[in-house]
Amino acid sequence: MTAPASLPARSRLVHDAIRAVGISGDIVVLPDAASTAALAAEALGVDVGAIANSLVFHSDGAPLLVMTSGAHRVDTKGLAERLGHVSIQRATPEQVREATGQAIGGVAPTGHPSPLRTVVDEDLARYPQIWAAGGTPHTVFPMTYEELLRLTGGTVLKVD
Repeated sequence: MTAPASLPARSRLVHDAIRAVGISGDIVVLPDAASTAALAAEALGVDVGAIANSLVFHSDGAPLLVMTSGAHRVDTKGLAERLGHVSIQRATPEQVREATGQAIGGVAPTGHPSPLRTVVDEDLARYPQIWAAGGTPHTVFPMTYEELLRLTGGTVLKVD
């Protein structure tokens, strides 16, 4: 199925990627930017913990995507230890765009120029439905935790 032409170009890439793995949720275009978990949760009427934040870090010379519950802050030191990495630092806006093709505030778990190593917050499993950015700050889409794992091939870990 081809993405609706009404979606922004970055969201069309995300749409095609989620359909390729069997995720049927539609990308929703929000009237206002939902560039933070709190804004997204408010716009959708869901618990902030059900927002799957896509955060890009730089770790041991490569990008690392961390899909974390909107209720958490990533403990970079603890996560580096759990992954066996030397360190994890927040990526710059330029590094985020280079790794994902998307801007901060709208980074989706997919639709990137090439697959990223991904960590998925174990706490997202508590929610029957989670929401992630759809490639822009104005787009989001629903999925289950299991669908997120299938979509990203992510490693499940405690991130906070």
